[in-house]
Amino acid sequence: MDSYSNKENSKKGLFVQAGILAIAGVISRIIGLLYRSPLTAIIGDEGNGYYSTAYNFYGIVLLISSYSIPSAISKILSGKIAVQEYRNAHKIFRSALIYVAIVGLLGGLLLFFGADFLVVGRSATVLRFFAPTIFFFGFLGVLRGYFQAHRTMVPTSISQLIEQVFNAIVSITGAVILTGMAGNDDPSKRAVYGAIGSALGTGSGVLVALIFMFLVYRFNSSNIHRRIEEDTHEDMGYRTAFKLILMVVTPFILSTFIYNVSTTLNSTLFTRILINIKGMEDSAVAYQYGIFSSKAMVITNLPIALASAAAAAMIPEISATLAKDGIEEAANTVSRVTKVILMISIPCSVGLFALAKPVMMILFPQRESLDEASLLLMFLAITVVLYSLSTVTNAVLQGIGKIYVPVINAFISLLIQGAILAFLLLYTDLNDIALCIVTITYSFMMCVLNNFFMKRSLEITYDIKKTYVLPIISAAVMGGAAFGIHYLFSLLFGLFVGSAYFTNLFASIIAIIVAIIIYFVVLIKSGGASEDDIRRFPKGASIVRILKKTKIL
Repeated sequence: MDSYSNKENSKKGLFVQAGILAIAGVISRIIGLLYRSPLTAIIGDEGNGYYSTAYNFYGIVLLISSYSIPSAISKILSGKIAVQEYRNAHKIFRSALIYVAIVGLLGGLLLFFGADFLVVGRSATVLRFFAPTIFFFGFLGVLRGYFQAHRTMVPTSISQLIEQVFNAIVSITGAVILTGMAGNDDPSKRAVYGAIGSALGTGSGVLVALIFMFLVYRFNSSNIHRRIEEDTHEDMGYRTAFKLILMVVTPFILSTFIYNVSTTLNSTLFTRILINIKGMEDSAVAYQYGIFSSKAMVITNLPIALASAAAAAMIPEISATLAKDGIEEAANTVSRVTKVILMISIPCSVGLFALAKPVMMILFPQRESLDEASLLLMFLAITVVLYSLSTVTNAVLQGIGKIYVPVINAFISLLIQGAILAFLLLYTDLNDIALCIVTITYSFMMCVLNNFFMKRSLEITYDIKKTYVLPIISAAVMGGAAFGIHYLFSLLFGLFVGSAYFTNLFASIIAIIVAIIIYFVVLIKSGGASEDDIRRFPKGASIVRILKKTKIL
């Protein structure tokens, strides 16, 4: 571990560590997407609705109590470790464990006893099963932050994958067992029991990941205590340690809360207005919300994660450039990063729009909601671009010291979103389409506001043609080709393959592969991307080799 705490680690090492964490995040999202399909087949859209509504409030309490802990603890400890104050670093670590034990216990009790107040209908039952997870997640967060402070993302990355794998296994197994216990006589009871099984999966993933991180800590304990014994710095005391934690954690909690409360606000307005004011059945509201949150939103989250991973891997470059070369060069770096992010997110967005129904049929083939889910996915496709851009602008603003600007922008966007959603739900019958409209509105507002304030601090210039026009044209050609190829091969495979599902699967795979090739050919041949641009992609060097072998580049 000593090698990780060495403050003279190379910039390349920092990029590698950021890349490891980003890749782990993407893989976790992929696992999360893949297991949702069989889970939905078991618990249905209604069960997904109960789970998602409960999960949103679980997420908010988690954000306040524990979720910001890894970043905050990493920030505090890295400063102490950099000056070799190992005893004080360990004291802060132990204080953080006490902090999350107290806050996690309070958060868990709030979820258990306040479930009926926080959510309406059957989702309250599901919410109570999330309560123990709040308590355990705090300890997991502290351990992750501890190792991140030592500049190793490997334990955190592995624990994320372990968490997601056990989440998937236990969620599906629990849903099968509990829906079997509920029987088929009452569909709503079966849906609630299935949602409880999924909630138990979330808790199991956190618990197993916590055990793994504890074992990693125990494995390194001899080195940890040796450095503490050799430390001669003045002891800071527990009171100072707790004060430091509160001072750093509070801004993290505030910013993270504002960023993530959007989904919970949407869920609350959606369920309470439709059930309490419009008089819709709890099961019908849960059914619609389940289609939106656990199908359309889950699919769009994957390409957003890809773009976010690219941003996360590149943000250290922006910070380092700002510190070393000043504002002008940092602005040039932001311009290059934005260009690459758009080169990834624009084709993802167009691809989801063009192949919305085929993609939905592969992942969530339930016919009763296929058309509705596909329509919602087409609406939400644009958010891939908008959220990807807001991820970059958030990081840039924080990197140049404008820490609270994204928070204020998120709060303004939140107010506008809430007002529009309430109006649409009260005075129209758009329902889940209204959720899509306000999701687009929120992500658009974040892009506009962040970009406005970013340009006030950095003189960023974009090559409009290469950054926007050529990727959009290339993606449009790609999207049209993907739609046409899928249609033709669906007809062809339909003559030989009896199953509609496998016909769509084979046609979609071919359409996606050919579409990717078409996109890169059009983009590169039109001058929209250079070799240097592509090397900035995640695994960019490998992509360049493939493009050169195929004579595209």
